[in-house]
Amino acid sequence: MSAQKTISQLSGIAAFALLTGISPAQAQSYGSNITIDQAKKIAAGAIAECQKNNWRTAVAILDTGGSLVYFERIDDTQVASLKIAIDKAYAAATYRRPSRVWEDAVAKGRIAVLSLAGVVASPGGLPIVSDGKVIGAVGVSGGTGDQDEQCAKAGLSAM
Repeated sequence: MSAQKTISQLSGIAAFALLTGISPAQAQSYGSNITIDQAKKIAAGAIAECQKNNWRTAVAILDTGGSLVYFERIDDTQVASLKIAIDKAYAAATYRRPSRVWEDAVAKGRIAVLSLAGVVASPGGLPIVSDGKVIGAVGVSGGTGDQDEQCAKAGLSAM
C-alpha cells in the first residue's frame, strides 16, 4: 500500500471519528454476506410489524458491500420510501452502524457528517449481525424514523 493511500485512509478514519464522535474500533467487522433465506426472514418480520401497525413501508436487505439482496414493500407505500429504505440499509451496511447514529450526530450540531458518502440521517437502517460480524443491513422507510427502526428491529428478531 502506498504511503499516500495510507495517509488518505487514516484521514478518512480520523474525520469519521471527529464528525461522529464514534471510534471506528466500535464497529464490528464484516462476515460472510447474508443469504437470500436470511434476508426473506428479516423482511417478513419487518413487514409483519409494519402491517400490524398499519404503516405503509418499504424494506430493503443489502449485503456487506451495499448491494441489494431482497426488497419488499407494502401496497400504497409512498414512492420516495423505496429508495430511502435502500439508502438507509446502505448506510448501515457500509458504515456498520445504525443509521440513527447520523441523526444523533446532526442533533449534536455535527452537520458535517452529511458530507460523508452514503449517509442517511434518519433511523430505520440497522446492520445485520451474525456470530458477532456484520453480514448485511436492513433498511425500512415509510413511517417516522422511530417507526421504521421498530420494524427493522422486528425483522432482525425474526432472523
